[in-house]
Amino acid sequence: MNIPVWTLIPFVLMLLSIALAPLFAGHWWENNRNKLIVSLVLGIPTAVYLLVVGLKVDLYHSLVLDYVPFIILLGALFTVTGGIHIKGDIAAKPLTNTIFLAIGALLASFMGTTGAAMLLIRPVISTIQQRKYKVHTILFFIAIVANCGGLLTPLGDPPLFLLYLRGVEFSWFFQLLPEWALANVLLLTIYFVWDSIVYKKEPVSNIIRDEIKQQPIRIVGTLNFVFLAGIVASVACLAEYKFLQSAVMVVMAVLSLIFTKKDIRLLNKFSWAPIVEVAFLFFGIFITMTPALLFLSQNAALFNFSEAWQFYYATGALSSFLDNAPTAISFYELAVGTFGGGDCAGIPAVIMQAVALGAVFFGAMTYIGNGPNFMIKAIAEENKITMPSFFGYMLKFSLIVLLPVYIIVQLVFL
Repeated sequence: MNIPVWTLIPFVLMLLSIALAPLFAGHWWENNRNKLIVSLVLGIPTAVYLLVVGLKVDLYHSLVLDYVPFIILLGALFTVTGGIHIKGDIAAKPLTNTIFLAIGALLASFMGTTGAAMLLIRPVISTIQQRKYKVHTILFFIAIVANCGGLLTPLGDPPLFLLYLRGVEFSWFFQLLPEWALANVLLLTIYFVWDSIVYKKEPVSNIIRDEIKQQPIRIVGTLNFVFLAGIVASVACLAEYKFLQSAVMVVMAVLSLIFTKKDIRLLNKFSWAPIVEVAFLFFGIFITMTPALLFLSQNAALFNFSEAWQFYYATGALSSFLDNAPTAISFYELAVGTFGGGDCAGIPAVIMQAVALGAVFFGAMTYIGNGPNFMIKAIAEENKITMPSFFGYMLKFSLIVLLPVYIIVQLVFL
């Protein structure tokens, strides 16, 4: 059946709630119960409509085959990485800080951008705490560790896992290594130059205090790396056995809870609130986006997209202000309707490349583009680091640093 355009309204309202509620109703939105209320108010009528018009198979696919594995993966990664803690304080020299960010970029693809960000943000803040100029380090941390680093596997960023569930092979994402390398090398180089300049402006007393208060780096909860390897193996090797794949991830999370000392999670200030928030929000997203995806697939010709760069910038533009996971799937469905076939999960590989790059990279353009961004901002502010406002972040950083890098990536590869 043809999907009427008005059925997209709940999906649009859901995404606008996520984008605007933190800005205009921050205190109310902090309560996860209110997020669940929004999801139910918008999701239940949509689900009833889908059942009434005979689209129960599509609703089943969205909830059982997409939403459940998606939440299980994020929950397992969140639980396991929450059991790893890095202690220590090393000299905050430009090269040291750059290496820290580079390690984060490597880890992000295998433990998720959220996992890598939560693992490393406190050690990074501890390292730079004696420095006067700190904000730029947090901004580049958001860009590199919480976004651009997570490009190489479906575990790296939520939109990639949803594309994986649509049929993209686990190993296909390794083909994005050149794009990953170019973006991250450019950002790390810019950061190193920036940090080197401001390091010379640091008061001598700060540098001396930073040198005196060094402590060796130490990692506790290392058994969780075994559980993390189990999650990676399940995603890579059990693609054809979805139930078994999810079961393995749940077992890894349970083992992490059993064998990780409570003190480690206390050091990480671990709580279930962030993953509960994701579960509540994405319940509404996955229901309301079902008619939207059907509409895009049926009406692809209206958008007149035919080039990879169009999908790259369109996916990127929406991923900057809306959640990048449903944005990626929306443009994937648009590509399915546009091309009607291809060698990568039913669309041309170059279009899949454009959608994946746009969703992952542009999630760093605003605080609301990707889940970890706001979490990092909040942790930095807890540690007395004054972060730019929503628009200040864009004007002082993302538009003048990130966007030129993303344009370079597009000109080279798309």
